[in-house]
Amino acid sequence: MKSLVTLLKRFCLPYKGRMVKSIFFNLLSALFGTLSIVMLIPILGILFGTNEMVNDPGTFEMSHITTSLKNHLAYWITCCINRFGGTNTLLIIGGIAVFTTALKTGFMFLASRELIHIRNGVVRDIRRRIYKKILALPIPFFSEERKGDMIARMTTDVQEVEASIMSSLDMLFQSPILIIVYLSAMLYISWPLTLFALVMLPVMGLLIGRVGKSLKRKSMEGQNKMGDILANTEETLSGLRIIKAFNAESRISKRFDGEVEAYRKIQNRLMIRRSLAHPMSEFLGTGVIVLVLWFGGLLILNQVGGLAAEAFIGYIAMFYSIINPAKNLSQAYYNVEKGMAAMDRIDLILNADNSIKEAPNALELKQFTNAIEYRDVTFGYTDERDVLKSVSVTIPKGKTVALVGQSGSGKSTFVDLLPRFYDVKSGSISVDGQDIRNYKIHDLRELIGNVNQDPILFNDTIFNNIAFGVENATQEQVEAAARIANAHDFILQSENGYNTIIGDRGSKLSGGQRQRLSIARAVLKNPPLMILDEATSALDTESEKLVQDALDKLMQNRTSLVIAHRLSTIKNADMICVFHEGEIVERGTHEELLAQNGIYTKLYQMQNF
Repeated sequence: MKSLVTLLKRFCLPYKGRMVKSIFFNLLSALFGTLSIVMLIPILGILFGTNEMVNDPGTFEMSHITTSLKNHLAYWITCCINRFGGTNTLLIIGGIAVFTTALKTGFMFLASRELIHIRNGVVRDIRRRIYKKILALPIPFFSEERKGDMIARMTTDVQEVEASIMSSLDMLFQSPILIIVYLSAMLYISWPLTLFALVMLPVMGLLIGRVGKSLKRKSMEGQNKMGDILANTEETLSGLRIIKAFNAESRISKRFDGEVEAYRKIQNRLMIRRSLAHPMSEFLGTGVIVLVLWFGGLLILNQVGGLAAEAFIGYIAMFYSIINPAKNLSQAYYNVEKGMAAMDRIDLILNADNSIKEAPNALELKQFTNAIEYRDVTFGYTDERDVLKSVSVTIPKGKTVALVGQSGSGKSTFVDLLPRFYDVKSGSISVDGQDIRNYKIHDLRELIGNVNQDPILFNDTIFNNIAFGVENATQEQVEAAARIANAHDFILQSENGYNTIIGDRGSKLSGGQRQRLSIARAVLKNPPLMILDEATSALDTESEKLVQDALDKLMQNRTSLVIAHRLSTIKNADMICVFHEGEIVERGTHEELLAQNGIYTKLYQMQNF
């Protein structure tokens, strides 16, 4: 339960006021519950004739408060019997018991109401933390994780925490208080009998604990398998076109069947163990009650410990009252063990290290005035292989630098290092003479715009997609950006103009339309540095002409890094860098590279052919 205490410290401290109120209400509920039982003991003693009636209670003495309370209660009962008779007195006492029970249940409700706020608040906070952490984590983290498994941790794992741990808060906050109050009363009634009962409880706890430990292990297996299932589903939805094109439905379906069958077996084993909780606690509880009855009977028959028959009846009623909280506590233990497995998976995200760290006294970067310089930059996604090897290049302000080369030669990695999606392994990248690791990450990325080969759009309106990342953009500004990107005309022809919902990842638009919206978004941001990653490679001729025209407008008066496979689109670049196996092997203008008759010339001739 140590991990549970840690969890409560992490997430429940903002709700400590409600926690205190819940504990207070539970305490009142337990006290009134105890009072409703304790009141019956002297009444039964007088009615059964084992206790004498009290006609003079004497003075109330605080130094002997217990004796004084018993005498005054016995005196009041005697008066009721003399006036109303034994049967009516029992009815009056029953009414008082009903009233105290109403107070008990009322305070129990108030305690539960406070816990509802805590429970739902904690679940909301966990979801917020996961989402914010996902946004804060660097790109390298996600290259090691599957999207489906990440979704599983944010959905099914959080639901498991809510269902298993948060739903057990009632039992965790209420049951110990009830047990402590009832045990205190039981100790007062008969300490030998209570000590005997307490010897039995650790045996119950040991047996329940052994089953509970196996629950956490099986639950972890189940959560991991659910992550596999969601990852499989996400891949299927993303690759549905290819699956159908290759008639691979049966193969994919067979793989999915194997995953869900494995999950079914894990869940069967898990739920069988979990369902063992109630019968086991019921069986063990009954066994303890029988032993308590036997031992209590011995005390009464042998007149040991001063235990009277009416006190024994009250004791048994109290003991029955403690059985349910004890069972609830054991059930809560099962639930918590199961839920902590899901929390462990969530913590893999929450405790993940952010490898892209900002310097403690990072500098502000409000404008770009001079040049970008890559100096002996080496980088690799793994320690075994370097993707870039001692690359050096200077990019003056206002110039367009094109990057060409075969796939996998390091072009995209080269531009991804500039906004610090990754950090260099050795060497440095500087902007205006200062290492980019010394700048604030937000400021650095604010100066850079991106247009990618696969435009990233959101299931929102055209207006919101263009205005993405720009606060308080006006309709006029968005339309102006759309006109520059050659997108205004097709937007007006769409169903609701700029308020048209474009579908998941812009699925309702053509490739050229999606790319022009991506360009319009970059135009509206108006950054001094622009990265264009094969922005026209996947387009038809007509769309390419429109997009290329939009890109030419976009690059005017900006510093641009352009990755291109179609060499015809970068003829006018100020400098072309030819990448080969992580190195820049040639550089110069289009004419200068053709004159060298090297790799660039071969690529150009192949495309012309």
